[in-house]
Amino acid sequence: MQTPALPPQGATVRARRWRHLRRAVALPLAALALSGCTIPSFYASEGATSSSKSVYHLWQWFSIGAVIIGGFVCILVAYAVLRYRRKGDHIPRQSQYQLPLELAYTIVPILIVFGLFAATLVVENKETANPATKVTINVNAFQWGWKFTYPGTNAFVYGQTTQNPEMIMPAGENVHFNLTSSDVIHGFYVHDFNFSRYALPGVRNEFTILAQNEGTYFGQCTQLCGLYHSLMYFRVKVVSQSQYAAWIASFNNPADEAAAKAAAKTTYQQTSSVVPTHGSTTKFGR
Repeated sequence: MQTPALPPQGATVRARRWRHLRRAVALPLAALALSGCTIPSFYASEGATSSSKSVYHLWQWFSIGAVIIGGFVCILVAYAVLRYRRKGDHIPRQSQYQLPLELAYTIVPILIVFGLFAATLVVENKETANPATKVTINVNAFQWGWKFTYPGTNAFVYGQTTQNPEMIMPAGENVHFNLTSSDVIHGFYVHDFNFSRYALPGVRNEFTILAQNEGTYFGQCTQLCGLYHSLMYFRVKVVSQSQYAAWIASFNNPADEAAAKAAAKTTYQQTSSVVPTHGSTTKFGR
């Protein structure tokens, strides 16, 4: 019986190296695919406010920087593994005290950290700034609903459990918020604003939001606050400034105001008795 011819030794070595290279390329690509990373958003939402867009762009640059630095580190590790792999029993020449290299890998990471800190500080200062505003909305959270009042006007919106009250605010204008709680800790969160704040009993949290895009956005309580926490939703409707002014002006009908106060009182009594109510949101106006 004739023995099959074996491939040349060089071809075997090249085939082995090719297999190793394919694995080295396939593993990072598989990890990237399984991570579900989206480009260029990196699985973040741009948001509909000025501050949320700043946070979004900061996150993009952080992610790009992480990819660049991570890729550079992987290249260095791969180079060290391939360049200085064992080639026999001979011990390679030993070296130490590479002062320029040591200074570089000490100073460069420090500069990167300072750069990230400075960028974060700028964005965070914008997030927490409270510039002068013409519009103020008082937000009160309670078990298990929301009350939005507009100081200097007759308007408020009140709803709980399945009522999902709708807060109205103007686009393109800074709106100042005073956030409080009537009972326990709640969380004021609007997904498309990339924004969340605690509503604390006995504490008034103040913040300012500038919504750039008109539309209706989903909000909810994000702190486990009791039996009907899962029903504690609300909506934020961002309208043009002229529409907002017309909406505020519509809250001047005495009959509607009296009816709204009576309905709000009934809803509050039901809520205090831990009885979830169903129906439309209570509000002043037509």
